[in-house]
Amino acid sequence: MSWALGLWAIVQGLSVIGVLDYWRHLPADRQEEAPDGVVVLLSVRDDWDGGPELVARLKAQAAPFRLVIATSGACAAAEALAGREGDWVQIVRAGIASDEGQKVHKLRAALRSLRQGDRYLIFIDADIEPPSRLMGRLLFPLVRGKADIVTGYRLLLPEASMAATLVGAVEMQLATLPRAASATMPWGGAMALTRETAERLDLDAALAGRLSDDMTIGLAGWRAKLRLRPVRDLLVASPLEGRGALGFGVRQYRHVLTNSAGMWLIACAVAGAQALGWIWALGWGGWSAVGVGYAAAAGRALIRRRIIASVLERGQARAARRSLWWDVLAPFAVCWTHWGIQLAAAASRRIRWGGYDYWMSDKRVVRMERVE
Repeated sequence: MSWALGLWAIVQGLSVIGVLDYWRHLPADRQEEAPDGVVVLLSVRDDWDGGPELVARLKAQAAPFRLVIATSGACAAAEALAGREGDWVQIVRAGIASDEGQKVHKLRAALRSLRQGDRYLIFIDADIEPPSRLMGRLLFPLVRGKADIVTGYRLLLPEASMAATLVGAVEMQLATLPRAASATMPWGGAMALTRETAERLDLDAALAGRLSDDMTIGLAGWRAKLRLRPVRDLLVASPLEGRGALGFGVRQYRHVLTNSAGMWLIACAVAGAQALGWIWALGWGGWSAVGVGYAAAAGRALIRRRIIASVLERGQARAARRSLWWDVLAPFAVCWTHWGIQLAAAASRRIRWGGYDYWMSDKRVVRMERVE
């Protein structure tokens, strides 16, 4: 029993050290750049409402940019926005995909529409609540020559429901993982690269037939030995509803599995060690093992609370903190849910996303159907 308890304590201690490492590496001096030639690529569905809050937040950015909105061709809100904003907004009408993800299809069309003076490309999602420093912080490593691809990451703002806050707690485990300074996986909700890097990777060709834009770009960057740099203070607020929250988690890991089985296996091994450890602690480890687990969970929650306060606005932080209660009250549930989501991702190669069902094989879309 003593060796098992010691191993359990090591696992829990490492989990606390990992979150502490993220907090310690949050930059205090959050420098920004505002070069010319910045273009922001935004893919939206045809039922997009025009994103008034997103547009207001984009207008508050310090760095000047042109907004390219990629649609399937029937988004009335995007057309209306372009009519109001003039040259600031460019609409790209991509049509309907037949053998690749609809988002990828629209982004490829946006890439083909780039103008001669476009030097820096920033990819964002329509459902984020970006801080005013988003553009400047993403651009800083690129302009200073410190990175080839730069990325933030999502921090979920769950609504006040059990499912949403639980998935938010799972996602927070990922958001606060230690990150290598020059080798990380980008997130398509807040990602930037130079035009030169896009051409070096031949992004239009690299994305052809794919479903996940960020996994494809990240893996291409790794193969080309590019510098993929995280901006740790850009944990970007992203609201999450309870309905479909678990499906969201499964879909994210199915993207990972269908693009890199090795990455999925490593993630499963790490989450599985925690999940199985909690089964042992609650079933056979006794109060000492349970106490170690809860103490570590409380430590992680306290550090994450500091991280949240450092990177989010006050109202956003209140919503994000809802997920911390799971770590305090039932940390085992977070670990079991995380592992369960990973295993559920392996049950199928079908991914439902953005109004379509996609069937994947060898990293590519082999069949797609519209969901009515």
